Amino acid sequence: MIKIVVTGATGFVGVKLVERLQALGDRIVVLARDSSKANRQFPPESFPNVEVINYNPFELGDWAKAISGSDAVINLAGEPLAGVRWTDKRKQEIRDSRILTTKVLVNAIAQAEVKPKVLISGSAIGYYGTSLDKSFDEYGYAGDDFLANVCKDWEAAADAVTDLGVRLVKLRTGIVLGMGGAIGKMLPIFQVGGGGKIASGKQWFSWIHRDDLVELIIYALQNPQITGALNATAPKAVTNDDFTIAFAKAIKRPAFLPVPAVALILLFGESATVLVDGQRVLPHKAEINKFAFRYPDIDSALGQIFA
Repeated sequence: MIKIVVTGATGFVGVKLVERLQALGDRIVVLARDSSKANRQFPPESFPNVEVINYNPFELGDWAKAISGSDAVINLAGEPLAGVRWTDKRKQEIRDSRILTTKVLVNAIAQAEVKPKVLISGSAIGYYGTSLDKSFDEYGYAGDDFLANVCKDWEAAADAVTDLGVRLVKLRTGIVLGMGGAIGKMLPIFQVGGGGKIASGKQWFSWIHRDDLVELIIYALQNPQITGALNATAPKAVTNDDFTIAFAKAIKRPAFLPVPAVALILLFGESATVLVDGQRVLPHKAEINKFAFRYPDIDSALGQIFA
């Protein structure tokens, strides 16, 4: 049994991660802004190894004592990016929920008498910017748009932990597929025959099945040779057009109503770039470290989700 502190545990990925860690017999400390929600999510009778601690992610408090003596910290906190217009206020919330919270978490690690061995800290493939023709692995250069700059500053906040002798893994996550999340938002539209490619459909869609993401986090936890950036994407990225065809096939519905880029830009403004633009991101480090993806291609992933 090891002790693992998790932030963002009630989110789409965090819930599955805690379930998996519980099944492995680990002790999990959930740092939650809403402890009542977390306790409902992880009832003691089903999650005897989970302890929920209320915390303010923007300032140090008594919650920081939970860090000392832990074996690992997994930082998955962050406000959602897609589906809302990026006003100045929203942009600041996106930045603070990632960068400021990570700085505070690193300060808590610095204060800990017995420091964790590893921090696995969230990031995103937005780090690389967007491109129709380039491929990016962990050694690719950063982009220079809003999301790329958020990711750079987010990772820089986590980098400070290496000065404390703590191993750092920066998890650059693609679009996570599972029942709920992005799939949950798309499914009702496709079910009534309203699905279709977005804009040209040629933009890359770098994705990962939620189960593979959870297993990759645990793999990074258990393998000390994995350090620095780690792309959490499936080996076989697809274009938006290919994804649309695979999605429609998986749910046995047509997909013939394309969504014009201009409509998304009018609706969501700058945040439409998440849908209209893309990048082909390769999981180079996962593959050279012999991580085995259960769902390496989009058909197997969607087949499991809609089985």
